[in-house]
Amino acid sequence: MEIKELLQQAEERMNKSIEALKHEFASIRTGRASVALLDKVMVDYYGSPSPINQVANISVPEPRMIVIAPWDKTMIGAIEKAILQSDLGLNPGNDGAQIRLTIPQLTEERRKEIVKVVHKKAEDAKVAVRNIRRDVNDALKKEEKAKTITEDDAKDGLDQIQKLTDAKIKQIDELKAVKEKDVLEV
Repeated sequence: MEIKELLQQAEERMNKSIEALKHEFASIRTGRASVALLDKVMVDYYGSPSPINQVANISVPEPRMIVIAPWDKTMIGAIEKAILQSDLGLNPGNDGAQIRLTIPQLTEERRKEIVKVVHKKAEDAKVAVRNIRRDVNDALKKEEKAKTITEDDAKDGLDQIQKLTDAKIKQIDELKAVKEKDVLEV
């Protein structure tokens, strides 16, 4: 396999890891309302689990409130049950036509817990990026042993994958810093 191809595949895989991290961060509750909080909540829609956004309209009319308006009013009970069973820690209130979720102010203790979760998710993403680097390094060394690339080309490839890894780790650190700031300043 060509070095350029290996590096391109590695960058694509690293970008997917970063996108997954962004998605994880979006679902972390920070004290500010966001429709992304409900991304992982599944509703029993006539026997099949469905994401809330596929059975209702979700909006954020105020910074601390999410409003869920089911398309089928009979789904209100199922949506409430799904929210209560989720790990969000929110209590839904319904008026018969829609559900209101008020996002409570975070306590200092809860903020610290959330920062720890953010650190762990960022560290997991860094490990994923480093594993991709290791896979490419191994592939380059195999190619060099098989004499399909020169020693200089292998060294150049190793340098390039390290630079790519460093750039992606820096990107992860920046995302983590933004999320931490979001958690601590709300």
